[in-house]
Order: sequence, then structure tokens, then C-alpha cells
Amino acid sequence: MNKIIIFIGIVALVASCAALSSAQKQDSEDTFHAQNLKVLPADISKDELDVLMKSFSKSLGVKCSHCHAPKESGEGLDFASDSKVEKLIARGMIKMTKDINENYFSKYPKDGMITQINCMTCHNGQVQPVATQVKSED
Repeated sequence: MNKIIIFIGIVALVASCAALSSAQKQDSEDTFHAQNLKVLPADISKDELDVLMKSFSKSLGVKCSHCHAPKESGEGLDFASDSKVEKLIARGMIKMTKDINENYFSKYPKDGMITQINCMTCHNGQVQPVATQVKSED
């Protein structure tokens, strides 16, 4: 009998923790509003933005501070600030990539060929893409 009561208590505890965690996540999503988005969707979720920023970071082999300026207090980053030229360049690169994908790759069937590009396509983990030379056929 005691084992059943303990089991029921554990199940209730786990269920209440899961419900609380879900409610806290929903509250944080509801209160999240990214500031100063100019090329990304205004309604992007925190999770989507985090995944996207991590992909940018990995594609260029940099940390967040490469594009984002520090807060005036010195604690953390001011994600809304446009004071770093790297952030402005990143916006231009996002626009360029979107344009290439929409105007060039979306026209072709997806039969194993490249159907879109992203930052990694050119940067390969480097801030500056490495130029390759094509040998001419003589």
C-alpha cells in the first residue's frame, strides 16, 4: 500500500513539474519580442531566433559578440544595437541569400541538386569566405 502511495506521489510531482515547466516556457515565449529586426520576421519565436543565430555563428566560426555590441553596462550584449558594421553586413548577406534562393534555386526541381544556399555554403566556418580558383580548360 505504501508503495502505491509513493508511486502516486511521484507521478503527481512529475506531472506538476512538467506543467509548471510548460507554463514557464509559454510565458517566456509570450513575453519575448525581439527588437530592431529589419530583415528577419517580426514574429520570429525565441527558439527560432536562437537556432538561426547559432547557425550564423557556426557558419562563420564566430561568437555572438562578432556582430552584437556589448551593453553599456558591460554585462552581456545589446542585441538591438546597430553599432557594429558586422551586424549591418550580416543583414545584407541575409537579404542576398534570400534573393538568390528565391530568384535562382526555387525555379528548379529538387532532384538531388542544390536547392538553396546558406551562410555555410560560402563561409565554411570562416569569417571571410575562401576564394577558389577555377582552372581554365586550355
